Amino acid sequence: MVEVELRHLATMEAIVEEGTFGRAAGRLGYTQSTISQQVAALEKAVGGPVFERPGGPRPVRITPLGAVVLEHGRELLERAQALVEAVDRFQAGDGRIDIGTFQSVSNVILPSLVSRLRDEHPGCEIRLCETPPDPEIGKLDLLFHDRPIEGEVEHLKLVDDPYLLVTRPGDLPDGPVGLELLDDKPMVGCHVSCDKPWMDRALADGGARPRIVFRSPGNEAILAMVRAGLGWAVLPWLALHGSEVSSDGRLAIHELRPAPTRGIYLHWPARTTRSPLADRAIEIATDIAAEVSAAQPHQA
Repeated sequence: MVEVELRHLATMEAIVEEGTFGRAAGRLGYTQSTISQQVAALEKAVGGPVFERPGGPRPVRITPLGAVVLEHGRELLERAQALVEAVDRFQAGDGRIDIGTFQSVSNVILPSLVSRLRDEHPGCEIRLCETPPDPEIGKLDLLFHDRPIEGEVEHLKLVDDPYLLVTRPGDLPDGPVGLELLDDKPMVGCHVSCDKPWMDRALADGGARPRIVFRSPGNEAILAMVRAGLGWAVLPWLALHGSEVSSDGRLAIHELRPAPTRGIYLHWPARTTRSPLADRAIEIATDIAAEVSAAQPHQA
């Protein structure tokens, strides 16, 4: 049975529907001798005749063995057509993509990425997951992270994301704030599982060792404590962009000089063939990152 080919089954189906070898040949674009050869190959593979041939212009008749072959052959042909259509959709950019993300990217970059992908490929399936502080690419197609990750991955730096100071109105004059001014000030900080080690070093390098009075992994919780007057906070621009913070009369945002800055990177498995959908997602993410960069404050 391993010698049965889909073209043999398609030929058999055409003969049954057309009634003669000649008409089947015309439908399929074959010569009649080619039709006869394919039927002979099919009969050899299944071990018996699939047609009775009365000769002349009279239609051929399918044998009991042929009826069994045709019944299951049609199922195979339908599955083969479904496979062709699935491959075509995949090559056109449909299919499934799994993306790992984190809080800031999920708020700003990812919504536009998902929206554009779905507009271009309504049939695609997009699966998202929040990744841990030290993520691995695993079975993900793409992974956003705020630094390059270890392992068999390739990456693209999308954008630099500067950190800003969030205070209450009136705490400081309008305009940029020197990083050293944060020294010994009460601060609401990020959770120890987030970017605490990196941020502590960046602040210390700028001459600031603030007093951390509260830590949280959630940006909203941090901002709530700033509103309550517990302390100031240093948060990345992406965490504040697109939110209602800029119009919140209970908060004030200041640029820092020099500004601690993190990179936003997009990763994918190395030495693997990416799907067209993943390739398009990388292109869209790059475009969005350029738009984000243009909207950011730029120090003179």
